[in-house]
Amino acid sequence: MAESQNIEWKESWRDEYLKWICGFANAQGGKIYIGTRDDGTVIGVRNSKKAVGGYSQ
Repeated sequence: MAESQNIEWKESWRDEYLKWICGFANAQGGKIYIGTRDDGTVIGVRNSKKAVGGYSQ
């Protein structure tokens, strides 16, 4: 599966990706895969709870 107008691979989270999400919502939808290199290699995400707004249990 390659990147396309509906699929984006990102190595880490950045708040600027909220613009991508809005763009997908205003178009035909899409997916952003966080923790994936441009070649499709999954590298994971450090501190994933912090990356999604500091959620803690």
